[in-house]
Amino acid sequence: MKNLFFFIALCSFTFSINAQTKLIKAEAYLDVSTGKLIQPANILVEGEFIQSINPTSIPENVEVIDLTGKILMPGLMDMHVHLDLDFVENYEYLLVTESGSKQTLRAARNARKTLLSGFTTIRNIGQTHPTIELIDVALSEAEKNGWIEAPRIIPCGHMIGITGGHADLAMIAGYADGILDTKPEYGVADGKDEVLRAVRHQIKYGAKAIKIMATAGVLSLEESLGAQQLTDEEMKTIVDEAQRHHITVGAHAHGTEGIIAAINAGVTSIEHGSILDDEAIQLMKEKGTYLVPTTGLFDVIPKGYEKMHPQLVKKAKYIIPIAIKSHEKAVKAGVKIALGTDAPLIPHGMNAKELSAMVERGMKPLEAIKSATIIPAEMLNLKDRGEIKPGLLADIIAIETNPIEDVKSLENVVFVMKGGIVYKQ
Repeated sequence: MKNLFFFIALCSFTFSINAQTKLIKAEAYLDVSTGKLIQPANILVEGEFIQSINPTSIPENVEVIDLTGKILMPGLMDMHVHLDLDFVENYEYLLVTESGSKQTLRAARNARKTLLSGFTTIRNIGQTHPTIELIDVALSEAEKNGWIEAPRIIPCGHMIGITGGHADLAMIAGYADGILDTKPEYGVADGKDEVLRAVRHQIKYGAKAIKIMATAGVLSLEESLGAQQLTDEEMKTIVDEAQRHHITVGAHAHGTEGIIAAINAGVTSIEHGSILDDEAIQLMKEKGTYLVPTTGLFDVIPKGYEKMHPQLVKKAKYIIPIAIKSHEKAVKAGVKIALGTDAPLIPHGMNAKELSAMVERGMKPLEAIKSATIIPAEMLNLKDRGEIKPGLLADIIAIETNPIEDVKSLENVVFVMKGGIVYKQ
């Protein structure tokens, strides 16, 4: 009994430390809606939330966090991450050589790397391990309970696609019949009834967003990389069911036909969007569909060709120049863009490299920063984050220099706070 009382007291003490009022004192903070640096930057944090900015009076016994000379920003967001995978040699065999438990530990390690790089919210857009348990849901719950150091995780569970398609994990390495056969609960589904069962299973077990494979892909052994896979009816069935649960849907889509079909089905976002024509871009603007271009990986994949099957290398070499032009076109047309890295293709913890890539595709630094703050919050209807404002979550990072002048400064985050707790200083 004495030990129980000690444990309760310790928990209460720990909570009181985490809930303590803190004052962050920095040179300035970036108003990401306008691009202006606001000086000074005295941010009063109460528990998980920002209480006030540059307050006229300071509470007693406040903990002061001295970030003299630093610039504050809201925590960044990455909308396309696979925490349970690393782009290492023989990565395609991890699905059958590592248990779901081991990949969960791998994912927890990668989540910590991501948090410490300044990304305080991520969407894990489909786990890559075929275990029936939803790894990213477990990670999300562990983060909420304070068991692991991780960003806030929006879990998608298993990706949903057709037999023999990009969601069918047997296609990653061309596994033999019977080695990695899956079913709707794992996301491999055919026809209206099976895709409905698949999406309901993900939601039942905790998915907060859904990922579908509208087309073939690059890193799987289908002949095509852009052909539409899920039918129009299958996509509409998934989107309608997700919307009934107030859940968003992201659609992996490379080819134009599949992109247009996914937009018409009502998906929230197009992931990759490699072959965008004028019709697809106009349709995205009309329907308010977001693009998550994952454009930085096109600078990274060529460096990893030796890790990849020759057929995948051939597809990558074909699609990369087309996709770069498509993304430049989408930026110029004003399509709403949210940052996504497809980590581990951009390595976990180096997610901010996507910002530089988007600037290279024609985005202004402020637009790129918005794609990692305000735009993802809007896309996922997360009204409690994305800016430094009173009443919002105290997800705050610090950098050395003005990112509007040098967006690469976001690749060297020196301070990370999430929900009022400091994880890096």
